[in-house]
Amino acid sequence: MKNEIIRELGGFVARHRYARISSRKARLIADMIRGRNVNDALDLLKLQPQRGAAFFEKVLLSAIANAAQDEEVDTNSLFVADARADDGPMLNNRLRYRPGPQGRAMPYAKKTSHLTVIVASAATIAASDEAEEGANA
Repeated sequence: MKNEIIRELGGFVARHRYARISSRKARLIADMIRGRNVNDALDLLKLQPQRGAAFFEKVLLSAIANAAQDEEVDTNSLFVADARADDGPMLNNRLRYRPGPQGRAMPYAKKTSHLTVIVASAATIAASDEAEEGANA
């Protein structure tokens, strides 16, 4: 299903799998850059104090580099078509424990996430919107 969405958008993808950040924290940054011009998104990410911004900055730069491999694409006209932070497995697939009150053990999870950024040109996004309107009519 993911590949079908990417083909429909006609975009370029970059992923950071098993990023050592919880998806809940990374999702705040993903929501911030989704739908923006790549240059605006990069400027925004550089100014954000959150740790997730550095992760998404690297992934976005990688997606832009992937798009630059195609000579027909103008990298300045790219938009962030999709940015997402999905849950990954716990680190080493297990809970860890730290001391709790009265000799108990308290579990905690070291979470990971899969970060995905899809960039597409504005013309591609407009063409896919027109195709959807034609299919719905």
